[in-house]
Amino acid sequence: MAVVEDSDEQYEPQKNKSPSEYEKRRKKIVPGGLMKAVIRPGTGEKSPTDGDQVIYHCTIRTLDGVVVESTRAELGGNGMPKRDLFGKTKMILGLMEGMPTMLRGEVAMFKVKPEMHYGEEDCPVFAEEGFPKDDVLNFEIELIDFSKVKVITEDLGVVKKIKEEGQGWEQPREPYEIKIWVSGMFWDGKVLFSHTTGEPFFFTFGKSEVPKGLEMGIGTMSKGEKAIIYVTRKYLAEFSLIPSLEGISEIQFEVELVHFVQVRDVLGDGRLIKRRLRDGRGEFPMDCPLQDSLLHAHYKGMLVNEEKTIFYDTRVHNNGQPLEFRSGEGAVPQGFEMCIRLMLPGEIALVTCPPEYAYDKFPRPSEVPLGAYVQWEIELLDYEKQKDWTGFNFREIMEDVESIKGTGNRLFKEGKYELAKAKYEHVLREFNHVNPQDDDEGKEFADVRNLINLNVAACWLKMGEYRKSIETCNKVLGTNPVHVKALYRRGMALLAAGDFDEARADFKQMMLIDKSSEASAKAALLKVKQEEQETERRARQQFKGLFDKKPGEISESGANDEVAVADEYVAAQEDEQLLETAVPPTPRSILWSKIWPSAKKLFTNLGLDRCTIL
Repeated sequence: MAVVEDSDEQYEPQKNKSPSEYEKRRKKIVPGGLMKAVIRPGTGEKSPTDGDQVIYHCTIRTLDGVVVESTRAELGGNGMPKRDLFGKTKMILGLMEGMPTMLRGEVAMFKVKPEMHYGEEDCPVFAEEGFPKDDVLNFEIELIDFSKVKVITEDLGVVKKIKEEGQGWEQPREPYEIKIWVSGMFWDGKVLFSHTTGEPFFFTFGKSEVPKGLEMGIGTMSKGEKAIIYVTRKYLAEFSLIPSLEGISEIQFEVELVHFVQVRDVLGDGRLIKRRLRDGRGEFPMDCPLQDSLLHAHYKGMLVNEEKTIFYDTRVHNNGQPLEFRSGEGAVPQGFEMCIRLMLPGEIALVTCPPEYAYDKFPRPSEVPLGAYVQWEIELLDYEKQKDWTGFNFREIMEDVESIKGTGNRLFKEGKYELAKAKYEHVLREFNHVNPQDDDEGKEFADVRNLINLNVAACWLKMGEYRKSIETCNKVLGTNPVHVKALYRRGMALLAAGDFDEARADFKQMMLIDKSSEASAKAALLKVKQEEQETERRARQQFKGLFDKKPGEISESGANDEVAVADEYVAAQEDEQLLETAVPPTPRSILWSKIWPSAKKLFTNLGLDRCTIL
């Protein structure tokens, strides 16, 4: 028999969940506070529960039979039943306790003591002046209907009841083109309008062409869904099907979402628009192409003019063969790739693209003028996802890494730093699942990971994100404090950020680690000195002679020559493999970066933004 010894561990007792407001109110219930008599039985077996919307008529009488308040028209009310949501709407305690005992269609009389209606202490429901809240009252309730609903606005001004589920996950959004069957009714089923024959009602989402509440409800629907959308006066507006709202406090819209055309404002400013012409296969967005997918597509390129001049068609100019390219490699204009990655296999879309996302920054066909908007009619035939490394041995993984790194290096040299960085970061993510099997593989893996991180740092540096470049270099130095290339790259990022003392410390550290890096380090130190003096000179000029010339300052004429020589030398040395043999640098204080915030501009003007990928 196993013996469990007393443990010295101290366990904190589980904290009790604090009671809800409703639970606190229920403690006020006293025997005989609420009594029920069924006047007419209901149907079915289910009763309302928390989260259900309940629709009911309510008539309140004194024990003498005098009507105090009623929803019924024949008893002085407006004839419109109440619509509340259990758990959301503020209700009197008697109804919160009594209605969950009722069935659909049931009529019941509840005898309620004051502490369970408006006479309750701190009752959350307001009673009008003169209401007999201190009397025992009879509440006659007819439970017309109850159901689960989706709350669209917190004030319950827009609520949706699903009658029939739709298909897929995609839901309309601005500026989708929508087709619906729709009817508008009052609470009693009286039809206000009906558009259920002929052509479906058409509108553009987000253009205020239908009442706000109706549009909000449709925005939660999927294709083929049927629903009732309850909309109060606050969220109503006149439109073509409802010319007047006089005397209307609420409308129940019965809607079937027949179809919608996906229209994407990709940039959010109306310039890059993707309009779906034919639906594709699968679910949006789960089945859209990912980064590094191999895509096959036909497309037709047109100028945005009256003639719709076609300047390229794969079916004509490419021997009928589709375009094949890998996403994330800058092989097509940026606007083309942004939109095709929002497409499903088999989909056809029309893309309207501004010049800076079309051919102004991409090899331009001779027929396309500079600054021209273009349209592409694209058919995504299919795509292949990036292969993963499942089943690969270590050597096969490293060969694939070399191929991906080569693509990243090409993109870097083309100035496409974001795309290059994405390639390097893809490798680093996949490296999280690689487990080297011996010391040799472990060393090769660590070396390659460090080089990839330094390439990411180079991309950040080129993109002007100096702090992120520094942080990435720190990842390498955290595992190998004597990595000379990491010190060099961090030093260049610190120099760009205006942290001259820390940059100087990194370059000096290089010389301590490896004598063969001395020439590169001295050239970099010369850059630091010249940049620091240039910053100080500008600061002195700004503050009109508050600073005197310091001993050892490089003269302006000599400085340019020396820095030019340093630039050439460092550029020649950057590609050499450096050794790793010493201790990490000690961070120092920053001075001039606080005085003059123009380091980035100076850095670029002096040619210090050179960066070589590894």
